[in-house]
Amino acid sequence: MFERLWQWINERWPAKPVVQTLLTEEIPGGATFKFGFGACVLSVFFLQAATGLMQLFFYVPSVDHAYVSLSFLRTEVPFGWLIHNLHYWGATAMLTLVLIHMTQVYFWGAYKSPRELVWLLGSFNFLLAMLMMFAGSPLPWDEKGYWSTEVGTSIAGTVPFIGDLVKRILRGGEEMGQPTISRFFVLHVAILPVLLITFIILHLVAFRRFGCVGPWQEAKRSTTGPFWPDQLFKDLIMIGGIVIILLTLAVFVPPDFSGPADPLDTTFVPKSQWNFLFLFQALKYFPGRLEAVGTLGIPLVIILLLVSAPFVDRRKERNPAKRPVAMGLFIVVALVIICLSIMGSRSMPGVTRGGPPAKPEGTAGTPIVPPPSEGEQLVKTLGCLGCHTIKGEGGKVGPDLSAEGSRGRDREWLAKQIREPKSHNPASVMPAFSNLEDSQIDALIEYLQGLKSGDGGQTLASGLLQSPTSGFPQEGQPGSEEQEAGRPVTAAQQFIGDPRHGGKLFRQYCEACHGLAGRGGVPNPGSADGTVPALNPIEEELADKEPARFVAKIDPFIQYGETPSGPQPALKMPDFGRSLALTQGQISHLEAYILSLNGVRRDQISVPGVRPASFFVLVLGVFGLGILCLAGIRLWKSRR
Repeated sequence: MFERLWQWINERWPAKPVVQTLLTEEIPGGATFKFGFGACVLSVFFLQAATGLMQLFFYVPSVDHAYVSLSFLRTEVPFGWLIHNLHYWGATAMLTLVLIHMTQVYFWGAYKSPRELVWLLGSFNFLLAMLMMFAGSPLPWDEKGYWSTEVGTSIAGTVPFIGDLVKRILRGGEEMGQPTISRFFVLHVAILPVLLITFIILHLVAFRRFGCVGPWQEAKRSTTGPFWPDQLFKDLIMIGGIVIILLTLAVFVPPDFSGPADPLDTTFVPKSQWNFLFLFQALKYFPGRLEAVGTLGIPLVIILLLVSAPFVDRRKERNPAKRPVAMGLFIVVALVIICLSIMGSRSMPGVTRGGPPAKPEGTAGTPIVPPPSEGEQLVKTLGCLGCHTIKGEGGKVGPDLSAEGSRGRDREWLAKQIREPKSHNPASVMPAFSNLEDSQIDALIEYLQGLKSGDGGQTLASGLLQSPTSGFPQEGQPGSEEQEAGRPVTAAQQFIGDPRHGGKLFRQYCEACHGLAGRGGVPNPGSADGTVPALNPIEEELADKEPARFVAKIDPFIQYGETPSGPQPALKMPDFGRSLALTQGQISHLEAYILSLNGVRRDQISVPGVRPASFFVLVLGVFGLGILCLAGIRLWKSRR
């Protein structure tokens, strides 16, 4: 039946000549695993296309739903975790394999005449793969992708003459927003894939025109081996190995949930993607007028070196040992890029981040309240108002700080009071904020010294309430008494936060009261318990193995605060959400961290299809059977 079907197809379409063209190539020097990297690149590209298409059934390209839709895919859709994780790691694998493949071609001198076009088309494919990875970074609309795109487009904006236009075209305006995600979505799923497929086909056609270059030794090239089944068998083993590596990463090293994009979260450190880290770092060495050297000069030099290689190095010699200039130049460039990338991954950002969006002009008669200073925010988020009064707002346990700037206390005294309050008064119940950074201490002192007697204006709390919102959905935003009474579902409850980022926020805003890693032990005179409640472990009535229920129990305390029971508690839980002292994204990170302290993962998979570890074992078994089948086919073919 199969032979009749094959004959019917051949009578109507040249299937046999096409198959013979693809499979009957003779490999100079015989089959070897060294020639399998090109096939691996092509296979990973097909994997990326397949997993990308599957994600499109669930992904919503909007700033309000992109992060939620992908989180739903990863946690609630059977095998959704596998689809997304494979696509995530496949992007890195594809670019890495392209780099390995190009390095091998360069070392073997396979770019030389008559294969110049093969090299050029391969170089274009490499650049397109870089752009594909860049275009995909903002699509999850998470913290990591948002800020890496902000940094990348900012770098593009520094290109002389056309930089600002390029940045505005990519972003769809001056700031990142819905036009940004729409444009990058079209680039990633339509324009760049069509270009990449076109150049891959052209590259393969050009490659088959002259075939594999083979070893540089003439004696080894004199012997040949068939592509089918020898080379194809080795290619399939390599492809299977790559798939196993990707599955291992997808199962045991899943991508982080970095939380939804939050433009106001100044605690997140922005970085470029790993493939652009070298440029991110290089820009730091070209400040001011020299900036064009980093943004335009370095990429242009690298591209020119790539495309000019076959036209500059025209000697027929392909032995790397006899091409010292070409090899030396390659090694120097590669080492510089690797070193810059490592330095960039460890360094702080060198590109200035944009601040919060400007406050729009108010309606007639509405005063425009400036955003709070860093010191003012710290006073609120550190819980200082639980004890101190500032401009009529706060507690009565500690001294009134409304006119602190008029008391003449110097910076040294204030810094010591914040870090070691008992050094001035051994009976003080004020917690020691010894974990604050010097910059935070300076911000607090600057704010306190600016509080003068007779100052008018808004209270601290009202000022915070007037600060710009974070861009999260407003339906659940706390703030009004009606919402508070009903305890609505807040935006923070709808998102999966990042516990690592939450740990940083916890150390900055919560550790002074709840203790190191939330273990408690901080005294709270005047409260019924006498201490601030521990969060590690948290009270039994708040703990829950189900992440959604756990978050729903602790979220109101973070959003609206709490006054502990007792005659006159010294410390009170600040209302981080209602006062907008923290954004909803930051609160989601804090909640993820508190869950992690209690052994609950906020990102746990509810509907896996098959549990990741079990699926991995199953795939290993199938892979082993596949290898045995291929070996049997190869043996049968050789005996025929």
